[in-house]
Amino acid sequence: MENEKKLREEIDSICEEYYRDVYQYCLYFTNHHNEAEDLTQETFIKVLKGLKKFKNHSSIKTWVLSIAKHTAIDHYRRKKIIQFIPSLLLPSQAAIDGLPEQEVQAKENWQEIEHALLLLKPHYRNILILRGINELSTKETAEILDCKEAKVRVDYHRAIKQLHLLLSPEQGGIFSNETFE
Repeated sequence: MENEKKLREEIDSICEEYYRDVYQYCLYFTNHHNEAEDLTQETFIKVLKGLKKFKNHSSIKTWVLSIAKHTAIDHYRRKKIIQFIPSLLLPSQAAIDGLPEQEVQAKENWQEIEHALLLLKPHYRNILILRGINELSTKETAEILDCKEAKVRVDYHRAIKQLHLLLSPEQGGIFSNETFE
């Protein structure tokens, strides 16, 4: 009974501490609140089931986010389509309120960003989410993606370069060369 109580407290603590990180990751990956909520719930069910097997080879945060990553990839494979990137990349609403031209331009830019991100391979998307959006360290990203830190650094720069090419004016994109440098 005492072990069960400790386990429940540990699970509550993990959920409370990492819920937001997992939810945001899932939202970035799906770009749908309902799907992100479902994936977050599914992630924590997997955490609950696997907690006894957790061996402390990594931090609990990277373990939980790794489960979220695998859950999201499974979701992606089931649907065969992926959309992500939250509204955090868009200009703030306050900056465009009352200016219809800027609002229309922001929506058009957003659609181009989404399209360009969808053209990236999933590994690059994951790295951009974890490093670029969630601002995780190279080490944490490597642990979550189960690869070496050097690969994360190289692939992060390749992903940015690929995104830059997709969004460059020469490719019909919206951003100048300075945007991603």
